[in-house]
Parts: sequence; C-alpha cells; structure tokens
Amino acid sequence: MATTGKQLFTTLDADGTLTVAIEEVSFPDPTGNQVLVRMEAAPINPSDLAILVGGADIENAQFSPDKFVAQMPAQANAASKSRHGLKLPAGNEGAGTVVAAGDDKAAQALIGQRVSCVPGNAYSQYCIADAAMCLPLGDHSAEEGASAFVNPMTALGFVENAKADGQNAILHTVGASNLGQMLTRICQEDGLDLVNIVRKEDQVELLKGLGATHVVNSSADDFMDQLTAAIADTSAFYGFDPVGGGKLVDTAFRAMERVAVQQMSEYSRYGSNQQKRMFIYGRLDTGPTVLTPAYGFGWTLSGWLLFPFLQSVGQETMGRMRQRVRDNLTTTFSSSYKARVSLEEMLTKEAVTDYRAMRTGEKYLVTPWA
Repeated sequence: MATTGKQLFTTLDADGTLTVAIEEVSFPDPTGNQVLVRMEAAPINPSDLAILVGGADIENAQFSPDKFVAQMPAQANAASKSRHGLKLPAGNEGAGTVVAAGDDKAAQALIGQRVSCVPGNAYSQYCIADAAMCLPLGDHSAEEGASAFVNPMTALGFVENAKADGQNAILHTVGASNLGQMLTRICQEDGLDLVNIVRKEDQVELLKGLGATHVVNSSADDFMDQLTAAIADTSAFYGFDPVGGGKLVDTAFRAMERVAVQQMSEYSRYGSNQQKRMFIYGRLDTGPTVLTPAYGFGWTLSGWLLFPFLQSVGQETMGRMRQRVRDNLTTTFSSSYKARVSLEEMLTKEAVTDYRAMRTGEKYLVTPWA
C-alpha cells in the first residue's frame, strides 16, 4: 500500500526559470533490499545547494507558502543545460525511522530502527533507500545522525586517500568548516599532520581550541609566510580544496614549491621535482580555477568525489569507515546547526538567502514533519 507525504522538487526550465516547490506525492512500497524511511532530519550541505538554488537570483525571486520561483543567470543556465525540464528531488542525506522494507533479510532487519541514509531526496517526509547504505543509529537521535554520511565519510576519505598514497600530512583550504573540524579531530587521532587554512582570526582560535597546531589565516598580511612555514614543518605537499574557483589552489602550490626549492641542494631551471598534489572536492566558488604554473613540473590537480572514492575502496573499507562514524557520532563526527526549518520554512526568502551564503558554522537542518 503506497504511502503519501510531502516532498521537495527543483525544476530548471530552458528559459532559466528555477522553480523549487513542495508537492504531495505517493511513495511506492519498498521491494527487495529497499526500505521506506520516515525522514526526521536532513542537513543542507554545500553539495545540496547547486541543485537547490545554484546561481539563481534570490533577491528578485517570487516566494509563496510552498515554493519559490527565481531566474537563473544566462551563464549558469547554459552550464546546467543537461537538467533543463527535469523535475529533480533534493537532499543528499538525512536520518529517520524505517517503517517498511522489502523482502530482503537485511532490509527487514531494519524495520523500526532509526537510521542514517543517503537517498538523494532527503527533503521529504518519506524516502526509499537502499538498506545496504543505511547506518543504524542505535540510541542516537535523528539530529545526531542526520549528517552522518557526507561530511564524516568525506573527511575520513581524505585520510584514507592520503595514507594509501604514502602521505603523512594533509593541507586543507577551508579548515574551520564543519568538515574541516572533523578532519582536525581525525588527523589527531590517526597521527597525521594537518595544515588548516582559514579566513578569520576567530577561526584560528576555534581550531586551536580543538588542538590544531598549524592554522594559517589567509587574511593576514604574512599569510604566504605562515603557509610556507607550516608546509615546511609538516611536509604537507598533499591537499584538499572545496572552493574550486579563484587562486587558492594556486597559492597552495606556490607555497609548496617555495618549501621544495628551499630544500633543494642544486639549482634547476625547471623548479623542484617534489611531487605536489591538490584535489578539488567542491565548487563553493563557481568561477574558473586560476593557475599560474611556476611550481616546477611535479604537480597534479585532480577532482575528488565521495561516491567514486567509496566504490574504489570496496565494501570492507567503507564498512570500517561507517562503523567509526557511528561509534564517534557525538565526538569526532559531531555536527552543529544554526537553525532548524520545516520544508515550508526552508523555501522562505530569509532562509534561502541565509543558508545559501554557506557561512562557516551556520548549517541548516530540515525537519520535514515540523
């Protein structure tokens, strides 16, 4: 028997009109290894915003109780041509209680349990999810488990990636973010050095309060000297960047090369042969990634996404990572929220304008039944 409930959808038309609306929908009965989850909490992560609001003109958007309609700038609209006319759900992850399951034994075993899941349509009162991708939360609340996948598994993924590549240190360009704070704790637990880049002095104090040793402030006059010294102390020639656009990756490479040249015993017109690697794992800045290659020839810039990484490491490693998250949900992998909003409240101008700004430490939590 199908279940009905509210769900959020986002549609971008060919003329650039973006419509984000709540609809009453019918959810099918789960089959096989599927479960039906009554969703209780879902975070708004930066990775959700591209499909939710993108570059839309929110200031001049039209808002009503259950939807908003905004215009997408021509350039952003052209870049999103592949989704024109598609009505898409939103919300990568969340937590709730399993109320029905398919006939698979693993799925049946989850009935009545609160779980964290990654259905891709978490801004909804119900979701169909794969039982294998559900993490039973035990005594943890839905709020504690709502952000148990994207940020924790990404931060753990960075460390797993670094270890597999023989690295003992990591550079992270947005150190004070929710993910960055998790990464600070993980590196301390695993004995890896970490160089954190932040934008404000209070963020320096925040991370040092968590025990971070190397925190450099990009707004400081001596930022480049600070960064160079931190890389020299740690050998952090391996980094992760969620900004994407602008010159932050370029700055990291230049600082790495400065350290490498200082360590060279002989001059080379080609620069150092020190291997330097940066991964872009987000597009907080949708502008071009600006590189000014003057850092030798031993550098590599790659993209990094969570799900391809998990597929590459296999079920055993992923299971170990997920168990670590569950065991440390309220410590290493804890998340905090600035505001809690219902499905309708998340579509108000005030809320959209605020969570779209992606300010550090100001994450929103959607509570579909509020």
